[in-house]
Amino acid sequence: MSNPENPSSAPLLVACLCAQWCGTCNEYAPLFERLQGEFPGATFRWIDIEDESDLVDPIEVENFPTILIATGGQARFFGTVTPHLETLRRLIQSHLGNTGLSRLPAEVQAITQRISMQRAA
Repeated sequence: MSNPENPSSAPLLVACLCAQWCGTCNEYAPLFERLQGEFPGATFRWIDIEDESDLVDPIEVENFPTILIATGGQARFFGTVTPHLETLRRLIQSHLGNTGLSRLPAEVQAITQRISMQRAA
């Protein structure tokens, strides 16, 4: 649970939406896993859009890797990212403690809620 007096304590979720058949995703997976150690308070999820289609519907993920970053249960970033370790590291750091209003569509917020609920179960 997030502490309103300390926005940096808001829970961080970093999800990579990928596909098993995607060569780029398969090369990116070890880099994604490596970042987990750098952000121990964050939850990292690797979500295969075909195996876990119930989490991502109705959004069509067309490009890989697609990253979802959420803090405090609100999606802050959703988009395709160049599959480089430093790019994702900087993106995560830029969203740490972000508790402002999100301008992402309701569909992305819904994905965030489904992933968060699944994680809590």
